[in-house]
Amino acid sequence: MSGDNDLIKLYSGQILQLAAAIPHTDRLTSPDATVKKRSPLCGSTVTVDIVVRDGRVTEFGQDVKACALGQAAAAVVGANVIGRNREEIETARDALKAMLKQDGPAPAAPFDGLQVLRPARDYKNRHASILLSLEATAEAMERAEQANCA
Repeated sequence: MSGDNDLIKLYSGQILQLAAAIPHTDRLTSPDATVKKRSPLCGSTVTVDIVVRDGRVTEFGQDVKACALGQAAAAVVGANVIGRNREEIETARDALKAMLKQDGPAPAAPFDGLQVLRPARDYKNRHASILLSLEATAEAMERAEQANCA
């Protein structure tokens, strides 16, 4: 029964609040890039649309079909992604991955809200869902930069 209690603790009120208030959930009509990522383990998906100007995200939309943990991560990303460059997004993605897999520090500001997901490090089957939004955004940044250079 302690496993059930641990899982209940994992889905804290703060995580559920984030999951219920994901910003930028409207898809963009003319994105520079769109990336859809899926977690094969749980089936969660995140589709990200971005517009990039001068190397920074100026418009962002996401369609999130994930567990509460993936939704919470997407909420933090959505709240902080506008104005960020590719390096900042990739750094946040790498820090989140290290936090989950190696108990590293939480991502730095402005993505420090991802700290709320630290308890999920013990649930490896949830890591992919948590990482989807940042992974999709990083890949979309790369594609947008390639498209803008072409």
